[in-house]
Amino acid sequence: MNPRALLVRAASMTPRECCARLVGAVRTRAGRVRFALARPGWKRGRLVTILNPASLRAARRGEWRAAHQALAEHLQMRTSYWPLKAAQRVRLSADVTQACPAAADRARETAERILDGRLDLLGYRDIVAGDPPAWHRDPIHGRTAPRDYWARVPYLDPAIGDHKVIWEINRHQHFLALGTAYWLTNDTRFRDAFVRHVDDWVRENPPFAGINWASMLELAFRAMSWAWAVEFFASCAADDASPWLVDLFVSLDLQLSHIANNLSTYFSPNTHLSGEALALYAVSMAFPELRRSSVRVAAGRGVLLREAERQVRGDGGHAELSAHYHRYSTDFYLLAYLVGRAAGDDAAAVFERTAHRQAAYLRTIADDEGRLPLIGDDDGGRLFRFVDRPAWDASATLSVAASALSDSSLAVRPADAEVFWTLGGRPEHADLSAGTIEWPSHLLAESGYFVSRSPGCNHLVFDAGPHGFLNGGHAHSDALSVDLTVRGLPLLIDPGTGTYTMDRAVRDRYRSARMHNTVVIDGRDPSVPSGPFRWQSQSDARMLVARASRELDFAAGALCGRGAIHVRAVISLHRTGWLIVDRVVAGARATAEAWWHLHPMWDARVCAGGVMVETNPGVQFSLAFNQGEVLLTQDPDIADVSLEYGRREFGSAIRVRRESADPFVLACFIAEVPLRSAPVRIREVEAPSRAAPGWTSVALAIEFGAQPACVVELPFPDGREAQPGERWPRPCIHVGRGREVGVCAE
Repeated sequence: MNPRALLVRAASMTPRECCARLVGAVRTRAGRVRFALARPGWKRGRLVTILNPASLRAARRGEWRAAHQALAEHLQMRTSYWPLKAAQRVRLSADVTQACPAAADRARETAERILDGRLDLLGYRDIVAGDPPAWHRDPIHGRTAPRDYWARVPYLDPAIGDHKVIWEINRHQHFLALGTAYWLTNDTRFRDAFVRHVDDWVRENPPFAGINWASMLELAFRAMSWAWAVEFFASCAADDASPWLVDLFVSLDLQLSHIANNLSTYFSPNTHLSGEALALYAVSMAFPELRRSSVRVAAGRGVLLREAERQVRGDGGHAELSAHYHRYSTDFYLLAYLVGRAAGDDAAAVFERTAHRQAAYLRTIADDEGRLPLIGDDDGGRLFRFVDRPAWDASATLSVAASALSDSSLAVRPADAEVFWTLGGRPEHADLSAGTIEWPSHLLAESGYFVSRSPGCNHLVFDAGPHGFLNGGHAHSDALSVDLTVRGLPLLIDPGTGTYTMDRAVRDRYRSARMHNTVVIDGRDPSVPSGPFRWQSQSDARMLVARASRELDFAAGALCGRGAIHVRAVISLHRTGWLIVDRVVAGARATAEAWWHLHPMWDARVCAGGVMVETNPGVQFSLAFNQGEVLLTQDPDIADVSLEYGRREFGSAIRVRRESADPFVLACFIAEVPLRSAPVRIREVEAPSRAAPGWTSVALAIEFGAQPACVVELPFPDGREAQPGERWPRPCIHVGRGREVGVCAE
């Protein structure tokens, strides 16, 4: 950050923030000095000072194996508030096997690969990480992070590797895969692998040394993985050669203290802060044996309650406006609710309401298969990772929410093994057969999304909202973009994320407007990045109108202030197709490029008036354009996508370009019905009706072969900026000589 920006930022700080930052800086500097003088190490003797139970007489005598066994016996006898409970092992394993007959074989296969030192990391598959993994190494790029004092580790520097990859390994979520395999197969090799890994991690990550102490959110994820692992593996401790429970609790206590001392209250007050608070609350609630647990529970609870109001918008959407990070936040509050409910905590009621609002939002933006649009950043991570599934698949979260919140309408698929493990038992409160409850079209007003649904698993998301949250760290320059699933198949998609820090050009390109299904005017992005998680300038879109009816859904949004007025109207003609119309008023000669990005599953070819797309099963759809230069490209600099973080694939992109000094229209029509004959055509015609004062009418004729043309008449503000909430004339449909009024958009 430049000096001027620092001064501006400092001037905006409250006295409380200044004090907190000063205390944190002093604590960090003091820790750095101590680290330089004598690097700290692990001391098992700390167990006596951090734990409550009287069973620690062996620890006081330094008999660590005896202390380990006493801890294991205590953990099995006490009441657990964690969703998964060791006492339910036999019953839960039987329930999973009955509901998901293939679960044991799949769990064994994953666990065997972990024993071979191979992991799936984010979008990377079958990576040789080691057994145990090299905890400071990025195996994708072959680089290793330094083991310096945690506050000095330059984790955003690509020279030390991709911090996301290193941290993904150190979240220890593969412990959950080893645990499920151990419970389902009784193969002790999987338990032995866990013990080997946790012993090695503690040895290779002494206090405050290296990248794995640098992010409080990563410590939080690791602490929660350890909480699951204790339930999976603490039993059968009598024959353990290693007192791993002693080491785990000593390390866990210090990591929780590190989180509490360095909460992201002012650094990253988004999902980082709420995730850190979740660990303090849920893990401390799970381990009341730790003497500081009650203090940490109170601290975590307070932050979670506060952030439920600050980070969750009125429509249930997370403030960062990223579909992926919204799912993160939903999972956070689901786990907080499950733990709080089990403990009888009064805060559970707030956690329940927050999780329900977020789950309803998640059900809205996900399609009917649970597929999330790649809106905003997607770092590939998940809170719950019991089975291998793509990061964009939110179906398990929705099933957990459906059961925990007693709302079967949230589920999109039957419950799989991950739902059982997450809940710690058979889903009880909802019919998770799914697919029987229709979810309607919906305006998410505060987030700025209109989601249109129509029969046949069709799903369109129109983004006409604010750019992002705070500095927009996880936002993209995607104003007025659309994402479209047709017949359950993703057709028009956002590009994903690709990378955060390993390649700045790729990072900026994936966030650019031309990589999204929107219009670029005169080659300029409405929002310009400045670094991997900041923006030099930001432009907000505005949702002007959104209405749904039985015949069609209609929405319009605007983006102004770029030397031009750009209004996009989107109409879902149920059982017919989707019409997307962009009207540009520049006041001078302007060039507009409309971009349309296809999922890699589609093969595309240019045909008369548009582009025909087809999948391997032979399903065809047609995209028609009213005018302009149509270019179909597979240029890797514009047509690549990252459906999962780190993995890049190549599809096709369509560019429609037009230049004019007068107001002009670019229109695209996507036919819903698969076409095996002549492609659909669209052309601009004279409006059949007189426009209301202050409005202009745009009329487009859509032709399906020899059938009578369908003329859609759309109102647009006449050379002015429309205002949200303004009364809009009704869009109309004319077929032949007749006229059908679509939706009253008032």
